[in-house]
Amino acid sequence: MSALLIRFILGGTAVIASTIISRKLGDRAGGIFAAFPAVFLAALLTNGLDFHGQELISHSILLSKGAIFGMAINIGVAILAGYLLPRQGWKRGLTEAMVCWFVVSMVVVMITSNYESKGGLHEKK
Repeated sequence: MSALLIRFILGGTAVIASTIISRKLGDRAGGIFAAFPAVFLAALLTNGLDFHGQELISHSILLSKGAIFGMAINIGVAILAGYLLPRQGWKRGLTEAMVCWFVVSMVVVMITSNYESKGGLHEKK
């Protein structure tokens, strides 16, 4: 339950902060702050509730490696959304960007899961 509370607080705080920053400093500043990796930070912090010692370090490293892929995909989707929204309208452009995010994410998960099952992403002990 503590892990859920930490994720809820960090995620909610990031959304509120990016909204306030966007209203005070403009959409670009709000968008930059909206990219704050609250989910990653919450997942990293809650790892400490489930793991300890070397196991905590190993799981944190794996989570961080996965986050690199996720953040790269998010950058690509943000660029795609910036292109699609003015041309397709916000509803269709956002829908197409999210579908693209889902497809690319699933492909990356399948590729990295296959690679991981062969020992490629695991930290050497």
